Amino acid sequence: MSEKTSSRIFSGSRVLGYVSTHVPCVARYIQRRGETILCTSVGKWFHTYGCNKFRLLSVSGEHPGPITCMVGDKYHVYTASENNIYAWRRGCELTHVYRGHNASIKLMYPFGPHLISIDEDNILKVFDIKEETVVLEIPYEKKVFDITTICHPPTYLNKVLLGSKQGRLQLWNLNTSKLVYTFNGWNSCVKITEPAPAIDVVAIALANNKIVLHNLRYDQLVMEFTHDWGKVTSLSFQINGTPIMVTGSSAGHIVTWNLEEKRVHTQMESAHNASVAGLHCMLSEPLMVTNSEDNSLKLWIFDMPDGGARLLRKRDGPALPPNYVTYCGLTGDNLLVAGRDSSLYIMNTISETFNKNLGRASRNRKASKKKKRSQYDPLIMPPVTRLSLCMQRDKQWDSVAAIHRNLHWVTTWSYHKMKMGQHILKAPGLIKGDVATCLTVTNCGNFVIIGYSNGQVHRFNMQSGIHRGTFGNEKKIAHKSAVRGVETDLCNQKAITAGADNKLKFWYFKNLTAPYSVMRLEESVSMTKCHRESALLALANEDFSITIVDIDTVNIVRKFEGHAGKINDIDFDHQSRWLISSSMDSTICTWDIPSGELVDIFVTERPCTSLSMSPTGDYLATTHVGDIGVFLWANKLLYEKIFLKPIDRYSVDIPKLALPTLTPKDPCQNETEIIEVCEEPEYKSPIQISEELITLSNQPTSRWLNLLNLDIVKKRNKPKTPLTIPKSAPFFLPTIPSLELEFDVEKDKEHNSNSKLLIPESLSTLSAFAKKLISSDNNEDFSKCVEILKTLSSSAIEVEINSMAPDMGGSIDVMVKFLQMLEITLNSNRDFELAQSYLSLFLKSHTKVISEEKELRDSLISVEEAATESWSKLQNQLMYNICIVKALKDM
Repeated sequence: MSEKTSSRIFSGSRVLGYVSTHVPCVARYIQRRGETILCTSVGKWFHTYGCNKFRLLSVSGEHPGPITCMVGDKYHVYTASENNIYAWRRGCELTHVYRGHNASIKLMYPFGPHLISIDEDNILKVFDIKEETVVLEIPYEKKVFDITTICHPPTYLNKVLLGSKQGRLQLWNLNTSKLVYTFNGWNSCVKITEPAPAIDVVAIALANNKIVLHNLRYDQLVMEFTHDWGKVTSLSFQINGTPIMVTGSSAGHIVTWNLEEKRVHTQMESAHNASVAGLHCMLSEPLMVTNSEDNSLKLWIFDMPDGGARLLRKRDGPALPPNYVTYCGLTGDNLLVAGRDSSLYIMNTISETFNKNLGRASRNRKASKKKKRSQYDPLIMPPVTRLSLCMQRDKQWDSVAAIHRNLHWVTTWSYHKMKMGQHILKAPGLIKGDVATCLTVTNCGNFVIIGYSNGQVHRFNMQSGIHRGTFGNEKKIAHKSAVRGVETDLCNQKAITAGADNKLKFWYFKNLTAPYSVMRLEESVSMTKCHRESALLALANEDFSITIVDIDTVNIVRKFEGHAGKINDIDFDHQSRWLISSSMDSTICTWDIPSGELVDIFVTERPCTSLSMSPTGDYLATTHVGDIGVFLWANKLLYEKIFLKPIDRYSVDIPKLALPTLTPKDPCQNETEIIEVCEEPEYKSPIQISEELITLSNQPTSRWLNLLNLDIVKKRNKPKTPLTIPKSAPFFLPTIPSLELEFDVEKDKEHNSNSKLLIPESLSTLSAFAKKLISSDNNEDFSKCVEILKTLSSSAIEVEINSMAPDMGGSIDVMVKFLQMLEITLNSNRDFELAQSYLSLFLKSHTKVISEEKELRDSLISVEEAATESWSKLQNQLMYNICIVKALKDM
């Protein structure tokens, strides 16, 4: 793509963290695999998981819009997006597209060889699955019968049961397109209809929190339950042993009902942190799978002593958009993500199987876990806004420290144990209203330094959680206003604090009473980022500029201006060559630190709230406003030749990039979009920068270095054992290739007719190169001869030079022309090493002929003068450089 539509450095790779949405999941048993396959919607795509190990098997193609509903049979998975329906095989192969609706589709139901669909206009259509044609269409009036559910009662041939918002139910025969029966209902919206294991019985969930088991044959009520845990959002039956009905609620609770005793069997509070969207009980297995809009998919097993279920496996991601993302470790495989649901997640960039949830931050973690409190637990702490970590002592004690929104408490987390740590760090002397604003964990992993809104800076021990000192004088105040950033150097010798009072202070780590240097800044600092290996400190200012400070020399070395909104996050790359920044103007900028220029800029659909560059430099991870995913951008410099040039932000069209997706292209579109590729022409270095400079040929050394020692090389490479030639057969008759054995007699006749006397086409014995050399009259012709020699191997070059002698088929004129070619090459200062090598081989091979011919000796004098002049020029430069280096070395 051209630069107008793409970034110079980054290209969208993929997105992490998507597991489930509000669309109910689909469970299908695949007999060939011997396991149940789960399909969950993740916006414009759907994931396919295997129940055995909960591994991600495939990702579907991109839909034109979000998926509104999903169903499946033993052959296909059907997804509805906007006005169309898509049929998929193997989770990623699009086989059918069903068109005909004029509104968004809200319900689907596979019915044998047909597919039933209902759109928002309340029109029911029946499609033939193979032919993709509409077989039946029935319109309904919303005021009379607004369809909300659809199911097929077993043993009811060609009949479906429709539920309505008005509370009535209708039984239709689709084969005859006739209404069989109308059920008056219960004056409440029908939310769910699910056939029960008993024949003629259907479970009906109503909007008034009632669950009714109704007999369709006799139109009689069998039993009724009242659901006290919120509205019923999903329902299924467990038929292994005692008949059990399982319901999911809008509050995230799961309740099991004993149908024989007509009572609540067990209940699982807060099974999900949001409404239970889908619930399926596996056939012939004590398993149940649920999904929720809290971005989780869970597998439960009924093996508790009281007959209840426990969590067996789960897949989850951030339920709310993340606040912060950072890479952890040196391999760049794992990301630490802080969500707005007060949870920390570890996301693996290679396989989602290794994703882990570290849990939610709680003031009393044991109490919250023991009482199984819900998402409304008062002990749950506010979301994490800032993180700092060091993996040096990760296996000994906590390695991660986190700041929470509007709290002065700082929590510690264990990356190794994958849970919240034991300590909550509380600084002494704080009053109500003081909050923690910034923090950093030292490079050794022993200490964490925390800055507060009242200007104080405190140091704590990570292992014990004990307070280990306060920055400042007797008043214990490091800055007169809020502290915006704290950093330490690589060796824990210095600490740097930045405040809203426009001051940057440098402290000795062992002496916290007073700073040894104070730098007055032009603008107030909003956040800081330090690259300890290069001793560079980046300051994001409130005037939307960025300042780079060298903490060793305490000097400002660079300043970048170009953002038009509040800077959200900044980060260095692994070599500290780039500084990447994001702001509320939806731009992500890459600044080249050595040149001090902007080298890349692009705009995203939504502002980037946090970013982190991989320690290996392969990916850039970003989070964005209103999106629960973590987006990965690939570094194109690792696999493409890219020449970065300075960019003037105000004179170029900033490209707008779509956020990375789960798949690189849209398979739902039949037409292939052709995009013109406007690549920047690659810079090619000239053959010779200047005629005054001696230029080499850029040929491999094997072409010219061993020309004088070819006889030694051939002797060394000679095989130790001579080649054995097989004896010729006494009689041989050639055959014609065919199915039957036939001899080729004509071949012998043609062979006998040919004469054994070889007559050359020309009486001249000169080679092609020698003929080209004889016909050369100017510098351009001789340059072409040199190009011919460049294409030859070292052995071929030796043959050409040896064949120039008169006794080898050559002539004196050819030898004179060859010397003229070498003289012109040396005078042009090009192909210096080739000319020297060719001259050496020529003198070695034709010493006797040169001594006898005066014409050759005269030509050789001019060649010697050219070679001496070029070598003296090169020798003077070499000796000059050697003397300079030696003088510097002896200083």
